[in-house]
Amino acid sequence: MRRLINFFLGKRAALKNVEAVIKSETKVTEKGGLWNRIMTKHLLLFNTISSGGLMMFGDIAAQTIEQKIGEKDEGFDLKRIARMTIVGTLQGPMHHYFYGWVDRIMPKNDGRTVFKKIMLDQFVASPIFIASYFYPACLMEGLTLDESHEEVQSKFFTVYKADWLIWPPCQFINFYFLPLRYRVLYINGITTLYNIFLCYIKHKEAPKPETVSS
Repeated sequence: MRRLINFFLGKRAALKNVEAVIKSETKVTEKGGLWNRIMTKHLLLFNTISSGGLMMFGDIAAQTIEQKIGEKDEGFDLKRIARMTIVGTLQGPMHHYFYGWVDRIMPKNDGRTVFKKIMLDQFVASPIFIASYFYPACLMEGLTLDESHEEVQSKFFTVYKADWLIWPPCQFINFYFLPLRYRVLYINGITTLYNIFLCYIKHKEAPKPETVSS
């Protein structure tokens, strides 16, 4: 009798373990299903929100650095953070549609095609993305279009040279190894650090010309 009771108790414990495993796997599946839905049906929304959020983080980090090196008073400029967040949010859809378009016109990922994609990114997309960063940011600061254009001219090549150092190797990984739906997510990850540089350059004051005393 005791053996029979122990047998059923053992079976009951085993069933509980099976139920626990099933519940655990169900949760993982549900999480995976949610992630897959986001990365397929809601990819544009995800790319837009993540771009804005990472630009916000980049400006907070840039302001922190400026405070550390004495270029900025203590405390955060919340209006500036808001402007940078808006700029990042505007760039999210641009990245989303650009990488989708690139993969449609060049669907392969062999070495030659990846090289073409990188050149297209650097010669076409990069100047557009730099301009789409500076012009809205300048205009939201209250600068006129002429003043905005002057600032873009003074800072464009500094950013563009940095683009050539950073993005070609990063984009090789992006175009060669990653599927399309992870492209913008990957770019946003790299941009987390790059945004610190962008925000710093954007808000760095140009050196004033020296006046010669007579």
